[in-house]
Amino acid sequence: MGWTMTMTTSVSFGRIAVLALLVLPGSVDAQEAWRPTLLDTAPVIDGVLDEPAWSNAWSIDGFRTFQPDYGSSMLADTRVLMGYDEQNLYFGFIALDPDPTLIRASVTSRDNIFRDDWVAINLDSFGDAQTLNAFYINPYGIQGDSRLAGTTEDRGVDMVWYSAGEIGERGYTVEVQIPLSSIRFQDGDRVNMGVIFERRISRNSQSGTAPELDPARGGQWLTQMHPLEYDGIDNPRVFEVLPAATYTLDQAATQGSFGTEYEKGEFSLTTKLGVTSDLVLDATYNPDFSQIEADAGQVDVNLRSDIFYPEKRPFFLEGREHFGFAATGGLNPVRSVIYTRRIVDPIGGGRLSGKVAQDHTLASIYAVDELEPDPDGSSEYAQVPIVRYKRSLSEDSYLGAIVAGRETSTRSNRLAGLDGQVRIGQSAQLGMHALGTRTQPDLSSPTTEDGHALALRLASSTRRFDWNVEGMDISESYRSDVGFLTRDGIFRGAGLFRVRLFPEVTHVRRIDLDVMSAQTLDRPSGIWESTTRFGFANHVFGSLNFRGNVQRGTEVYLGREFDDDGLTMTLGGLLANKGAFGVTYAAGTQPIYTSDPYQGRNRSFSAVLGFQPSSHFDGEIRFNAADYYRESDSEKVYDVDLLRIRTTFQPNRYLFFRVIAEYNWFHEEFVTDLLASFTYIPGTVVHVGYGSLYDRTEWDGDQYIDGTELLETKRRFFFKTSYLFRN
Repeated sequence: MGWTMTMTTSVSFGRIAVLALLVLPGSVDAQEAWRPTLLDTAPVIDGVLDEPAWSNAWSIDGFRTFQPDYGSSMLADTRVLMGYDEQNLYFGFIALDPDPTLIRASVTSRDNIFRDDWVAINLDSFGDAQTLNAFYINPYGIQGDSRLAGTTEDRGVDMVWYSAGEIGERGYTVEVQIPLSSIRFQDGDRVNMGVIFERRISRNSQSGTAPELDPARGGQWLTQMHPLEYDGIDNPRVFEVLPAATYTLDQAATQGSFGTEYEKGEFSLTTKLGVTSDLVLDATYNPDFSQIEADAGQVDVNLRSDIFYPEKRPFFLEGREHFGFAATGGLNPVRSVIYTRRIVDPIGGGRLSGKVAQDHTLASIYAVDELEPDPDGSSEYAQVPIVRYKRSLSEDSYLGAIVAGRETSTRSNRLAGLDGQVRIGQSAQLGMHALGTRTQPDLSSPTTEDGHALALRLASSTRRFDWNVEGMDISESYRSDVGFLTRDGIFRGAGLFRVRLFPEVTHVRRIDLDVMSAQTLDRPSGIWESTTRFGFANHVFGSLNFRGNVQRGTEVYLGREFDDDGLTMTLGGLLANKGAFGVTYAAGTQPIYTSDPYQGRNRSFSAVLGFQPSSHFDGEIRFNAADYYRESDSEKVYDVDLLRIRTTFQPNRYLFFRVIAEYNWFHEEFVTDLLASFTYIPGTVVHVGYGSLYDRTEWDGDQYIDGTELLETKRRFFFKTSYLFRN
């Protein structure tokens, strides 16, 4: 399908104006900067590209795939239009499709579009290959956004921008307006940015970009941005005020009837001020960190470490990418150097983040966390200061430092460290960090504990090969009250090698084969662990994926060595354009983590079915089951089953009604969560929710005893409203 074809809809004759855009010749040289058109009149963001402003806009096409393979033509052509004025950036997308009835799209909540078809703007607003903002839009104009720094993409970001989309007879069109006040960029008469445009066609798992990604650089997006140049745009100093009011009522069953357990109405205020065009100060009083959806239940038995829950609270989400640390995660137990969910109930705080000079970035948080009251009823607080600095080097390389801590009246924990990321050639990166902690468990005693965490990782990714080697050393006394650590007291060396095959076989799109090996010294016992894992992935029939791996290994726990073997198989994909599914089965051996550990065997099964009978209604059924046995006598130790059902009706892009029901057989608990939510833009919201907890218990007239029927034992009602005032 070429650009000489018209793209009209049966809705309005005005759509025929798109024809004028489709026959424009390509307007860019791959080696030259793209220069969006300065628009005299701003287009109306309605998803219809029929305004005169678009007729002469700078345009590009030539999308080529990077998934499942690099360099192929996409199923259909895509053209991007670019314009701007003094206050906004504008983008238009024309996404042709040979069969628009198969376009996957939904009227859904923000950030819930990634199973749909979509287009995206990956914008490096500073043009320095350090960070990019990604703006995703599905065919109905529903938004998703994220921020990438280093190698980590954070989808918890919510920026203020505007979009609309419309499906027609030849595909779909999208319009986007990004206020300059919503992004940071370097001020000047000529502003340099970078961009990669992206399109996803879900039904055949095909993703492509313009400009085309280089197979020799693999997924190194930040070093492949195409330069954008803007002349004569304002760089406004952002100013925002966000007042919010919340009301919460908790009730609990007591002596056979419900009584009020907690009731509170609160007012909070958060402000944002641009100190300079690139540096932003946030301050908050009594911040509202209520979450509109509880964390989904997980199998919470036989855990060696805490469960990692993602951050969802707005104040901590913005600027979070600056706190990413090189060589963390993966096989490194230092999963996160800064884990803001350690700040549980802050009563106030401030944040300063942004560029302090062209190559220098500062990010800092100070929060006062209110702890559980002392037995005498007095309040107790924790002071949490965090300061992060990064110095940009060439391409996406950088050097960084961090200082953080958590202080209470009885305990002190402090952390300091350095990290860096250095590009080695087109496809390889060297990452490293060195962290030190000092903990004073009891401030009445001068005794302190000093610990360290060191790591080095060299990784490369290209079209055919991925590999990495890494080493880490974490002392037994490494403690971080502001981070997330799954294990201390180890020295580990590990490596992974993956090869991708592209067989010329019908319905077989790609095969991935990988092998991983890790050798770990458990320092307390002096025993070495050994782990080897072989993996296989097959991408077939459009969106269908099968993955499997086999592992042989050992694990040391409390000075004893146990087998840690396993088999895992996963099958998943889309169901036409009305649903999706995924099934995972795992079985193996592992220790049972008790004070007197022993060898165990485990099996687990999980299945998820997503369904979308209409563009305004979707749901998901998720089931998890796991059991654990003592290997010596096959006695069952744990048996955990979880069922979670979520349904959402969304009459328009702003309003939705959601019902969640979850049953946990292990705890014999049933939870319901009902929510009505209106979101105009991030910050301007109204939420009304009601939740209940049911237990298998009954009141015998004197006390609660075990019962066979589910009895409502707790309930919560909450209301939240806030309004974002911004310049």
